[in-house]
Amino acid sequence: MKPLFIMMAALVAPLVANAAIADSISVQKTLPPRISLPHVSPVNSDLANRGAYVARTADCMACHREDYSGGVAIETPIGNIYSTNITSSKIYGIGNYTEADLAKALRKGRAPNHQIYPAMPYPSYHGMSDADISALFAYFQTVPPVEKAPEKTTHLPFPLNIRSLMLAWNVINVPSTENRVGLTPVEQRGEYLVNNLEHCGTCHTPRNLTQGLDKDRYLSGAPLGKWFAPNITPDNDTGIGRWSELDIITYLRTGKLDKRAYAGGPMAEAVAHSTRYLTDDDLIAMANYLKVIPAIKTDDYLIPVNIARLPTPISDSITYDLLEQEDYLAKAKTTPTISTSTINNSNSPKGLYLTHCASCHGVDGSAQPDARYAAIVGLSSIRRAKPDALIGVIAFGAKGAFNTAPKMPGFKEDLSHAQIASISNYVRVTFGGLPSSDVSAAEVKRVIKDKS
Repeated sequence: MKPLFIMMAALVAPLVANAAIADSISVQKTLPPRISLPHVSPVNSDLANRGAYVARTADCMACHREDYSGGVAIETPIGNIYSTNITSSKIYGIGNYTEADLAKALRKGRAPNHQIYPAMPYPSYHGMSDADISALFAYFQTVPPVEKAPEKTTHLPFPLNIRSLMLAWNVINVPSTENRVGLTPVEQRGEYLVNNLEHCGTCHTPRNLTQGLDKDRYLSGAPLGKWFAPNITPDNDTGIGRWSELDIITYLRTGKLDKRAYAGGPMAEAVAHSTRYLTDDDLIAMANYLKVIPAIKTDDYLIPVNIARLPTPISDSITYDLLEQEDYLAKAKTTPTISTSTINNSNSPKGLYLTHCASCHGVDGSAQPDARYAAIVGLSSIRRAKPDALIGVIAFGAKGAFNTAPKMPGFKEDLSHAQIASISNYVRVTFGGLPSSDVSAAEVKRVIKDKS
């Protein structure tokens, strides 16, 4: 006779498995719709069309453009590195590559004739499977050739221009991650997507002294040119620990999360070129994995949102009715209590916001969703203890998650440091629900200097 605990385990295991399946089905029913995958053709082989999906999951387009012609500047601590043409051109692209050549480039950063700079995230691609590389190779053979070199190519100063130095760097920093044990099959798939194909750590992980990924602080947030890639570990205070799996999936598919997050800059590109095309199962896998990675607490914590302090739309229609917003501004100018201190005083916080920001983000921060302007009420970027991310967006502008979304201009040339600080404080209190904010002109000056 079997021991009682074995019999109980045999009874409970199917129930647990069925509950997990039910949870997955429930999540799938509430997911935002997936964007159809482009570059899939009935005349191509199934292998090549699977490679088109692999190219999306690997986010190749973010650096090499939608047509793979290259020439995109990738900001690094050692200077700008420009992406190459990876079309099927035999002269300017990778048309002469064998599958082994592609595998070596992806996994070891080694092109047939030279070492590749790690701006191409081969430390992460090092873990790509043989099957995915085979599919990607088949797909790239179907990519129309672009018969010209990129307008700009990489030129680094001596000795950084000696590409063979990367061989020593590789010994220290490749691979960038190691697989964990004890994960479920779904979590293993999520690990492969997060760590390898989507190479999330490339942006979200601080660098060590050699400019490789600091594995002890993996995914805990890092500066990224004019941006800051936030902590995406499941820490409740400084990361995304309070996000549900559905929240993570929604953000990766749509680039926004109501009253919490809006993708801009490099993350907008990742959503636009890659994550919005992923299957439901793959997004669920990524969300599963991001919930079980080690939580890391940083000093850039999120100030909890106070829902009661957040503004509500002035009316049901003002978020999409530009004429109504204009009427609101006109009436504000004639209101004695705020006319001189708010609208006509260019240095008053509300006046600065209404003058420079309200036409896009709305007089109440709810924006105009139909025109794809970003609502800013409750966003995590305006509730961080460190205001650097908000200052950076105001100073340098931002690109939305989709090509149809308007690009936000930067105001560092049009507004003084004090004016940007004033807008920052107004936004943090009015739309972030903070009890107070003390961003200074000196902080604005520091952020602009550091990121310029």
